[in-house]
Amino acid sequence: MKRFLILPLVFMTIALQAQYFEMGLQLGGTNYVGDLSFNSSKLYLKETRFGAGLFGRYNFSDLFAVKLAANFGNIGGTDANVNIEEIRQRNLNFRTPLFDFALTGEVNIPGFQPYNLNRPISGYLFAGIGAVNFQPKGFYQGAWTNLQPLGTEGQGLEGGDGSLYGRWALTIPFGVGFKYAVFDKLTLGLEIGARKTFTDYLDDVSGNYADIGLLLAERGEVAAALSNRTGEYLNSEPLDLTGQARGDQVNSDWYFIFGLTVSYNFLDNGLSGSRGRNKRRQGCQTF
Repeated sequence: MKRFLILPLVFMTIALQAQYFEMGLQLGGTNYVGDLSFNSSKLYLKETRFGAGLFGRYNFSDLFAVKLAANFGNIGGTDANVNIEEIRQRNLNFRTPLFDFALTGEVNIPGFQPYNLNRPISGYLFAGIGAVNFQPKGFYQGAWTNLQPLGTEGQGLEGGDGSLYGRWALTIPFGVGFKYAVFDKLTLGLEIGARKTFTDYLDDVSGNYADIGLLLAERGEVAAALSNRTGEYLNSEPLDLTGQARGDQVNSDWYFIFGLTVSYNFLDNGLSGSRGRNKRRQGCQTF
């Protein structure tokens, strides 16, 4: 009978010893695929920009963990990157800051346990749910101008593409990573993550061209100028494209976050016991 009681306690002790919390920092880059990256068909490495983040991770076992992360970065794009006259003639550009939040589950393959460097090297896969805040801007007359309030596709106007879009969107984060425990309390890693978003307006481009005359009357000269920029490229009056496709309404925008990570492992977490103290006690003889 005692054996049946002892075995569950042994397994419970092992499981608790595998649990710990860590906090860390990520430094790297961000990039994007959307309407201003060859109509959602290409990622331009030269548009990679700096990104950074903080994260907390709770490790349930050698195999499974959950992570809460907050990241900041910038993305941008321009039709000038594309060597197709029709797209270059559209002549749109943007940049936006990103405030990214993600809650993800992780699976370590083959498994990771930094305590005493038992399993110090592992890859991992992750996926979850998240949200992003963005504020697209367009470069016009030497300055960056907020695009969302202008309703450049006629949002909020009669015959326009619905109401003004929100600057928050849900995301599905997923990706891969690699980590290495330098010491039992210090882990270095590399992570590459994608974000599928539920918005097509990270770049302010999605629907059809609005009536320039209506935009000029209702929203002003800047809104009209940033809605249809063909005239700047052609050095003429803007082409009359009212009602024609300005963006790709089928595919939503994506962005990517990648970088090096460094984290501190709180191995003495109160659940698994004070490992450091226990280790020291094992070296003491009691007479």
